[in-house]
This record gives sequence, structure tokens and C-alpha cells, in this order.
Amino acid sequence: MGVLWLDDVRSDDLETVGGKAASLGELTAAGLPVPPGFVVTAGTYRTFIETAGIDDELFDAVDVDSEDSKALKAAHERAHALIMETPLPDEVAAEIVEAYRSIDDGEAFVAVRSSATAEDLPDASFAGQQETFLNVREADLIRRVKECWASLFSQRAIYYRNQKGFDHDAVDIAVVVQRMVDADKSGVMFTSHPSTGEPRIIIEAAWGLGEAVVSGAVSPDNYVVNRATQRTEDVTVADKKLMHVKDAETGETVERKVPDDRRTERVLSDEEIARLVDLGEQVETHYGQPQDVEWAVFDDEVYMLQSRPITTISDTAVSNVSDVGVGATDGDVAGEATDGAGETTRDQTAVGEVLLRGLGASPGIASGPARIVTKLDHLDQVAEGDIIVTEMTMPDMVPAMKRAAGIVTDEGGMTSHAAIVSRELGVPAVVGSSSATRQLEDGQPITIDGDKGTIREGVESKEKQRQPVEDARPKTPVKPMTATEVKVNVSIPEAAERAAATGADGVGLLRIEHMVLSLGKTPERFIADNGERAYVDEIIEGVRTVADEFYPRPVRARTLDAPSDEFRQLQGGEDVPREHNPMLGYRGIRRSLGNPRVFKLELEAFRRLYDMGYDNLEVMFPLVNDAEDVVRARKHMREAGIDPGKREWGVMIETPASALQVEAMAKAGIDFASFGTNDLTQYTLAVDRNNENVASVYDELHPAVLELIGSTIETCRDHGVETSICGQAGSKPRMVQFLVERGISSISANIDAVRDVQHEVKRVEQKLLLDSVR
Repeated sequence: MGVLWLDDVRSDDLETVGGKAASLGELTAAGLPVPPGFVVTAGTYRTFIETAGIDDELFDAVDVDSEDSKALKAAHERAHALIMETPLPDEVAAEIVEAYRSIDDGEAFVAVRSSATAEDLPDASFAGQQETFLNVREADLIRRVKECWASLFSQRAIYYRNQKGFDHDAVDIAVVVQRMVDADKSGVMFTSHPSTGEPRIIIEAAWGLGEAVVSGAVSPDNYVVNRATQRTEDVTVADKKLMHVKDAETGETVERKVPDDRRTERVLSDEEIARLVDLGEQVETHYGQPQDVEWAVFDDEVYMLQSRPITTISDTAVSNVSDVGVGATDGDVAGEATDGAGETTRDQTAVGEVLLRGLGASPGIASGPARIVTKLDHLDQVAEGDIIVTEMTMPDMVPAMKRAAGIVTDEGGMTSHAAIVSRELGVPAVVGSSSATRQLEDGQPITIDGDKGTIREGVESKEKQRQPVEDARPKTPVKPMTATEVKVNVSIPEAAERAAATGADGVGLLRIEHMVLSLGKTPERFIADNGERAYVDEIIEGVRTVADEFYPRPVRARTLDAPSDEFRQLQGGEDVPREHNPMLGYRGIRRSLGNPRVFKLELEAFRRLYDMGYDNLEVMFPLVNDAEDVVRARKHMREAGIDPGKREWGVMIETPASALQVEAMAKAGIDFASFGTNDLTQYTLAVDRNNENVASVYDELHPAVLELIGSTIETCRDHGVETSICGQAGSKPRMVQFLVERGISSISANIDAVRDVQHEVKRVEQKLLLDSVR
């Protein structure tokens, strides 16, 4: 039989109907919303080429050196001519047309889509290798079916099969003919992060038909949903310049400009996101592995157009996702990564000027000369080690992409051709930069970061041109999985590698005062001797070392919190005020607000780190007392160019005043509150723990201290503010038990205590679960 209906197709029919059709049949059988259609079987294609006697000539024509661009082009042209110029037997054409006429009485617009027998496999997606034609009617149906067959021998398909080790004569192709969904909006959904495997659902959406999204013709909106909490964690509304729609007069698929009032309008509502997430969960559960799903919305109904396994999640990435836990932050999808602005940042940094930003679509760092590709004829100019810079990649560019050290595109998102193929090739890629082809010059040395989405001036040292972050991360035993995050405290950048090897869920406290004190001069003296730029660069380099090691796990950096007696030991210390009790004096946020010039430079360092793509950085202010401190600090953030609404920031709870005033601080906009138990205990009990006369009275588990901590956690939970602890008490089993029982969000321990705390947290959580069912 030359035709099978999707209702009758299952996953074990792969050899008969190909990967795409087998998946659609499975989805249909599972009761998911799939448009009706049928499949022209792979056997029909094989019988056609064998009966016509063109099979041997076809396979001989494509037996070429796939690295030879001219030979590839000639092979494709010969194969295409053989298939298109050979007539299809009348009885075969009649069976296809008869099936078509059964859809909407023969008046339907249909999608004609290739479905190769080696396609959508667990270890090879064959993404974009064969053709799809939209809005097809009876007059063009047979021609489009044959063009799908011919696309089995496109340049990119020949090259891809050679790279993956598939024999050309062993691969057949079926064709799906399916009723078109005249989509109002459409896109793609990954049920897990496509590079790291993290439990985040990533949805990309644009107006009109989905072809604009999957081809990379448009930078789509990007929505990131935490699967554990079902919360939409990140929404990036792109400037959507183009859309693909059905022309009302001709019925053909055409490209139109998006109306001005919709270009920056959010595509998906919260309700639509929830419906897509639900469908995504159903599909992944059905297949038992992460899926890449194409979807469309028409007349308020959601349809599933395709689902295939995500083939770009490495075993190492999955293992490390287990290490970092559910709460890890995904930086490939930064909140501002695809805003379409393409702004040039003119602040020259010690590590190279950030020229452009986009979406980090394929992880890793690569340096090389920019090779501007505006025509396919330019591909021969791409040499080993070049960075391809193009408006969007086309399937025919795959051979050149293989040679390149990295890829940069003006348009596209996480599901564009450039993103998918780059991840599979293991080539770093930044997509959706908006204007790279116009702002970069051919041959210009650049460095791209496919984790953070930055394009920087100049070339990194070979040591820093590393493999994807997840592959480079230290291998550690699988850690106990806990709902409560267990992070690590880092005092000096040099300890970052050892801290990351613990498998902690991030850094709960990074102290920048140690970076500053190591300069040997007070900030004021260092700035006077070396300039503001040098001071900012020192902070950037220290924080960057830690943020790099942990990326994409969050790193919570605290602004300067050294007491005056520590500054007095440095050059310039003679200008620091003498204080009888420095712990109660000029330190923390008091010093920052009282010395805005230095505070501004700290925030400038953070702002530049954000510009470089370190979206895993969080800012924490020490020794705050009330909402007034928070409001003033927030004002300084805005003045420094940091948007408090888009960046994670919070405060230390170190005084009874801050614990009692946390509700007002929550209303002032903080995202988190972190307990500094060392100071909180001293200030609550009026005890100097370094004073041997009263040290025995110092007790972090004192009922008064615990009451302040417990009430703060409760208030923060009521207001959606995360809570954490970064004092030494967080490493004590009794404190861990108290904190987990009260519902703290995370516990940050010293490096040597992380694994013990992980086990203790797991033990307490399991006990709570058992108690709840007994």
C-alpha cells in the first residue's frame, strides 16, 4: 500500500513511514491534538526509483567527497534532476490524490513534509535536512511529493549522512501530507534545556506560521518555565520583524512584515504557556525522554505539529544536571539575550569589549576572524577556525559550519537551524544578535561565548577557549538530590574550582572584600593611584573567575563589607576613621551609601559583568536595617545601569532590625534575603564571639536567634521572597534541621561541609515526607 493514514501509524513503523510520520502517529494515538493526514510510504519512494531504473545512477552521483563544496553542489543537481524528470506512475499519483481528496472534501490546504527513515533518531536529528512545503493544494501535490523525495539528496543531506556514517542507499524517505493549521501564532518547545538537559521547558513563539521560527528568519519570544515549580521564570519579548502567513488570494505561503503594534507585543499569554507546558509534559512522559516539539495556535486551539527527541544533550551534561539540581539557573536563555536591540557597549574591559549580545544557543567559547556570509557563494571563503557571521544559517551551509570555530546570526532563537545544528556539531553559537552582519567587519578578530550570548572584541588565549561549560565542569560523584538547594561560600576567586567540584547548586556568598583587601590599598588610595577603571577591572576579574566556574549556576556576590580596622592595615589606611567597635561602625551598606563614589564603581563592575553575559550573577547588600536602606541601594543600581526588575538582588539579614523589617523590604522589591548568622547572633545576644570573656555565651541556636530566623522565613514565603543562610551555622546539623523544617530556600555551606550538608538536608526532607504520610 502506497498510502497510510496517521491514525494507523505507530513508532514501530519507522522503516515504513520515517521518523516524523512515526512520531505523528504516536501522538495521534496518545490522544494529543494532531491535525489529520496521511503518509506516502518510504516503500513508494523505493519502488519508484527502482522501477524507473534510476537508483544506481542516483547513488553513484552522490558518492562524492562531502568536504568538496563544488562536488556536493554537482551531486545535488544531478540527483534532483533524476527524480524530478522521471515521471511518477499514474496509479501511484492517483492513490495519493484520492487520499488528499478525503481531507476536507479535497479543498484542504496541506503541509507536505519529508519523513526520512533515518530522521528524528535518539542520536541524530537530521534537523532541516529535507524539505517541507506549506499551503499546498491538489494541483501542486504530486510535484511537492517528488521534491520531498529529491531533498533526500540536497547538499546538506549528503554531507550530514557522510558525517553520521549513514549509507546513502540505506536511507529511504516517506512524505507526510497533513491538513495545514493556519496559525495565528506558532513556535517550538523544548521539554528540557537542549544543551544542558536541565529541567526547564523552553518555548519560542512568533506570529504566523512556524517556518519563520525553525528557519531562524525571525528572533522569537522566549519563555522559560521551571518544571519543578511550573513557574515562568523568564520572559524575553523579541522584536519580531517578519512573519510567514498564507496569502489570502493565492493561498501560497508568503513573508510579511509584522504590524508595528505587534512587533514587540508578547505572543503567548500565561494560559497558553500553561497549556503548552501540559502538552510538553504529556509528550515527554509518552516517549520517556526530552522532546523538541513544534506547535501552532489557531482559533484559540493548540495543535502539535511534530515531536522528536532532543539529540544535543550530552551524557556529561545530564550527569552534571544531576549534580547541580533542579534549582540551577539557566543562563543560555538570559532575560535580555534576545531583546533585539543589538546595542554596542563601548566600555573597554580587560577581557575585551562587548560588541554585541544575542542568545547563547550552543555552549562554548571560540575566537577567530569574523567571516561575513551574506551569500552562499561566500561559503568557500570560510576557513578552519573562522567565525561565521550571517543573517541566518541555511541547511546548505552545514559543511562550512563544520569548518568554522563558531557561528553568529542576526536572527533566530534556540530552535533555529543555526542553534540546533551548532549544538549537534559542538560548535559555539550566538543567535539573534540583530545586527552582527552590519556591525562587524570581515576578518575582524572576535570572541564569542555560546553560554552567555556575548560577542567580544579580540581573541581569547587558547587556555580560555574552552569546551562547553557543562563538559568542562569537574566530574564529581552524584550528589544527594534535594528540594532545598545546597550552595557553597567562596571567599577568594582562587577557591572557585574546588568549590565548584563539590557539586553545590551555586554560590550563596561570594565576598568581594577579599578581592579588594588583596590590593594592599584602600579603595580610595588604589583609585587615586591607578584610576577608577583599574579598580572596576579588579572586581570584574575576581567575580568573573567564580561566575565562569559555576555558570550557569547562580553566584551571589556581596558588595563591600569590611570593617574599618581591616582597612587601616592597608596603604591609605591612615585616612580611615578610628572606631572603638568597628563591628558596630562604618561598614556594610552604611559605608556604601556614605561613600557613593566607591559604591558606584562596585555596581559598575556588576553592570559590566551582566553586559558580558554573566546572567548567573546576583547582587547582595550587607548589613541593611530597613526598607530605606533597600530603596537607596536600589536607586544606585538603576543609576549604574542595572535594572532591579530584571536582575536578582537581595539583602543580608544580620541585625534584629532587618529581621523585623523584612516585610517592608520585600515590598521594596528584594528577590531574596540571606541570613548572616555570625553577625545576627552577636547583635541579638550582645556578644562578641572573639571576646574570650563572653565567647561561651555565643550560640547561633539560641531561641531568640531561631525565632528571628523562623519568622523571617515565614514572612518571606508569604511575599514570594527566597531565603537562604550563608553563615557558618548553616553547616551545623541542628541548624539544617531547623531551616529545612521551616522551609528555607537554600543553605550555603563552607566548601568542606557541602557534601555533609547535602546528606543532612536529604535526611531531613525524607523524614518530613515520611511524617506526612504516617
